[in-house]
Amino acid sequence: MRRADRLFLIINALRGRRTALRARQLAETLGVSLRTVYRDVADLQLSGVPIEGEAGVGYVLRKGSDIPPLMFTADELESLVVGTRFVRAFAGAKLAEGAQTALMKIEAVLPPELRERSARTRIYAPVWRDEHKLAFAARIDRLHAAIEACQVLQLAYRDEAGSVSTREVEPLCLAFWGGKWTLGAWCRLREDFRNFRPDRIDEFAETGEVFDELDGRNLDAYLLAMRGYYAGMD
Repeated sequence: MRRADRLFLIINALRGRRTALRARQLAETLGVSLRTVYRDVADLQLSGVPIEGEAGVGYVLRKGSDIPPLMFTADELESLVVGTRFVRAFAGAKLAEGAQTALMKIEAVLPPELRERSARTRIYAPVWRDEHKLAFAARIDRLHAAIEACQVLQLAYRDEAGSVSTREVEPLCLAFWGGKWTLGAWCRLREDFRNFRPDRIDEFAETGEVFDELDGRNLDAYLLAMRGYYAGMD
């Protein structure tokens, strides 16, 4: 976790509290050492954040310095919690970490009754990552990075029959279909849009070429083509 994110979470964990929050509890929540919490709190105090208390006693924000919490309905909060759980379970490691940090920030500023509601949410997406799943998560992260950077990729791709072909593609998006990911891309071999399953990509590499999203072969055109394709299947 970035230090800036950690300092934000410390401040928000103290908001609206009537009793002191012990440093050990902060350390457990943030996944850091007590020494790190003591140092961060001292730095916040030196920068002018009105935190009162000391090591071994606990910390509170000075009375009158609090600001109103974020306002969510119970249903809105449950949607955020469930969405975060699914991202943690099925997305790449980078997005999973970002989702968890975002939820921690949200929960830090919630009133107690809504914070308790988030803990009681009974829709789960269990996180179970063996060596294969960790490797797949890393692959999703690489594909995501290539999409963001508009990097042309070269794929060794297996079709449903097991035949392998080499494709050069312009990656446009990743989609999760309730159990399977697909990479939406412009395929230079077929000169058309294609969906590639990451679990059927034997290997891939960034070519070093950056592509421009041209009219007719950009993300908007891909989504329009997919809507037409699936509408025709009804």
